[in-house]
Amino acid sequence: MNNKGIIWGTVTFVLLFFLFFRVSVIKFDFGDEIYYLKENQFHLKWIHSVEKEEWVETYEKSGGNLILTETYFKTYGAGVPSDGKIIESHDGYIRMKIDREMNEFNLTVSENAETTIETDGRVIPLYDYTEDYEYVNISLQYISLWEYVGGPML
Repeated sequence: MNNKGIIWGTVTFVLLFFLFFRVSVIKFDFGDEIYYLKENQFHLKWIHSVEKEEWVETYEKSGGNLILTETYFKTYGAGVPSDGKIIESHDGYIRMKIDREMNEFNLTVSENAETTIETDGRVIPLYDYTEDYEYVNISLQYISLWEYVGGPML
């Protein structure tokens, strides 16, 4: 085989690898726009509508699903889970271990509630990506390495 054949074979292999090798991302589907989050974990934060206190949920990728691993908040109120195990905490939050597996969930995004994603030191205000009180569907998706490198990322 000559050098030209080796080069074309290598280029073909690399292109096929980028097109067919799949990686998991967290997909944020706003209906008319889709964005991906590369990280394996994120915190979903918002201000509770009644208590006016910050509420935080921690999600992780696991297999083909998302796991709600933990939730924490400052006061008990409407919507507080009753099936979680209380985790000892000294930071002013009530922390609960949840470990609930889900393949997707819908979230209402609001500037008033300051619906935000936080991951790896980045703060991503979801309300900048959609109109007030619109939904975003959050799920785990496998995309090609090509999409991963050049896709719309949060």
